[in-house]
Amino acid sequence: MRISKLPLLISVPLFLGACAVAVPGAYTDPKAGFANVAGQITPAIGKRTVFAETQAENDALRKQVHAMVHRKTISADTAVQVALLNNKGLQASYANVGLSAAEAWQQSTPENPVISIGILGIGAPELGAYRAIEGLIRANILDATTRRQRRAIADAGFRQAQLSAVNETLVLANQTRRAWIAAVAAFETVGYLKRAKVTSDAGSELAQKLGETGALNTAGQAREQAFNAELAGQLAKARLAAAQAKEGLTRLMGLWGSSVDYYVPDALSALPKSVGAIANVEAKALRNRVDLRVAKLGLEAQAAAFGLTDQTRIVSDLEIVGGAEFEREAQDDGDTENVLTPQVEVEFAIPIYDTGKARLRKAELMYLQAANVLAQTAVNVRSEARGAEASYRASYKIARHYRDVLVPLRRTVEEEALLSYNGMITNTFELLTDTRERLAASLEAANAKSDFYRAQADLTAAIYGGGTGGGAGGGAEATSVATGGGAPH
Repeated sequence: MRISKLPLLISVPLFLGACAVAVPGAYTDPKAGFANVAGQITPAIGKRTVFAETQAENDALRKQVHAMVHRKTISADTAVQVALLNNKGLQASYANVGLSAAEAWQQSTPENPVISIGILGIGAPELGAYRAIEGLIRANILDATTRRQRRAIADAGFRQAQLSAVNETLVLANQTRRAWIAAVAAFETVGYLKRAKVTSDAGSELAQKLGETGALNTAGQAREQAFNAELAGQLAKARLAAAQAKEGLTRLMGLWGSSVDYYVPDALSALPKSVGAIANVEAKALRNRVDLRVAKLGLEAQAAAFGLTDQTRIVSDLEIVGGAEFEREAQDDGDTENVLTPQVEVEFAIPIYDTGKARLRKAELMYLQAANVLAQTAVNVRSEARGAEASYRASYKIARHYRDVLVPLRRTVEEEALLSYNGMITNTFELLTDTRERLAASLEAANAKSDFYRAQADLTAAIYGGGTGGGAGGGAEATSVATGGGAPH
């Protein structure tokens, strides 16, 4: 007797096929999600970025970057563009977008069925080679019924990874711009200290000669020489700070080898004639800040995860097993009878101990946590935008004050001292002191100018994202001449 139940054997695979869904092309694209990342960078900061996966792409970028910087004086915009093309840490962030796309792709794909085949009674004497063959197909029903929710979670993670990559790109851009400002300001400081050192050398030399003639006592000579020695130390420290600031910029741009042979200007550009008020700065920040959108997606992902946890709170695993057993039975007349027996099993965990309440409570708290993170991020965004706008306007006024008030006054004092010196009213040391004080005021004005340009960079970061609270480039410490423009570096 032969029993045929083959339709039952193929019912489970057909059921799985019916539950399968098409995988969106956004997940399977070789550069999944990167077009969206690049599309948000250019409107925000006017720069382009790339995701290099092959050796050929990396070689092409290396040649392009080398042509942009090798033995050239680079601007802040060039430095930012080089960093966006060449920083390997940023490339790692872009790879993370691809990883999240692969996760969403995997969550969109049905779980593979498990097929098991067993041969029983091998070598049975009355039946020949075997007694029975058993085949089973195991499928996870819960996987099919919850796939939509899991894909929604993975899709939120995919979009969140894209926004995180955008934010990290903006962070790098802001760090690089601040590092460029710090490097240029450091070399500008060196320039002022070198000019102050020239006047100090003159004073020290004059003091020595006057001392030889007896016109200046030992204390006066020591005073001028001490000032000269102190200024020499300041100049050495400023040169070291400038070299370190440039090296920090080099790291952010990802340069090595002959590409490090580049220059930065010796001074920051002059202040703009005016700065306009930033209207609705809070609204602009809330509309554009990438980290705020990341927090919103985090809340969305937690909401989807909460729904999935609620759906699977009682039954956390449900599997259906279908198959058949083909059995051979020996008859009294020496013949064998083949019997095909269909089998269906359902497996699930009994929620005796873990009723799912703990998992549901955990999901509730994670959702509450994400909601509070979003709310606090919105508060921070508003505050950072207001603070950055206030700093931008105030630093401009301070820099204008030094440039338009203090430096002209010191210049007038020096000019009048020179006239008095020519009229034999002022002595040489008083004239040198006035010159040093004028250089000190110019250096303070330069420090105030660099503060303004850093505040300008921070304002852009406060509106679009990427603020670092100082950044890796950081601002160089303000240097002052002890009171008492040029080639690139």
